Amino acid sequence: MAIQRLEVSDPAFSEANTTTVTINSSHIEGRRDVTIYNSVSPSTSNVPMVVLLHGVYGSHWVWMRLGGVHLVYEQLKVQGLGDFVLVMPSDGGLWEGSAYLPLPQGNFERWIVEDVINAAIEQCDCLSQNSRIYLSGLSMGGYGTLRLGAKYPARFSGLSAHSSVTTLADLQQFVEYPVSNYQCVDSHEAELLHWFNLNKANTPPLRLDCGEEDSLFASNMELSKQLSEIGIKHDFQVYAGGHEWSYWHRHVATTLKFFDQLEQAQLK
Repeated sequence: MAIQRLEVSDPAFSEANTTTVTINSSHIEGRRDVTIYNSVSPSTSNVPMVVLLHGVYGSHWVWMRLGGVHLVYEQLKVQGLGDFVLVMPSDGGLWEGSAYLPLPQGNFERWIVEDVINAAIEQCDCLSQNSRIYLSGLSMGGYGTLRLGAKYPARFSGLSAHSSVTTLADLQQFVEYPVSNYQCVDSHEAELLHWFNLNKANTPPLRLDCGEEDSLFASNMELSKQLSEIGIKHDFQVYAGGHEWSYWHRHVATTLKFFDQLEQAQLK
């Protein structure tokens, strides 16, 4: 484990059910933040977690403060949704976005797959190493969801990506730095299809969606076609809307329902 130290917010001064954790990680050689929303009874065990990855310019707070994901979750709970812990990490704070890649400036992949998940388990009594982990994200976070889910299929029990960046060329729409800065040691590291092809026999249940007015719509349509061509079973849904928080606030409910369906199937 690369966690060197944790600093945890005091519940007496925090929003209900919300904890902020600052992690000093050797993977990224610095301190980064994670917001955890947990309204589950501490007497419950092995609760699943949903890790939510943000897009460019964002940080650990945006899924709650701009997307209202905790409000969507609580509304769905009233309607019968099962228990989840929502884990919302910073991407690592590199440039306009790290793309969750293993880069010379830091291993932002292992930051998510190891440090963030282990810190959440350490902080929440209802989580354990046996908790199933679901991964979702928007835009750059959708790209992170797809790439990490394809590369580490045994780590995740389900994937849901919204309005995804699908290539580094897509990412260039949103960042000022040339995407050549995102070059990894392995020349295929950033390619989604490389990992899906390599691990297609073990791909977790997968869904993705995109708005018809989104600048990434054509890329998402093409990715869905490519996934079908290589035999990756998935559900691609098209909705009205653009690349915006109002869209993600509406459709994160679909993600949570999808993960809940997977959970219920596991429990049968």
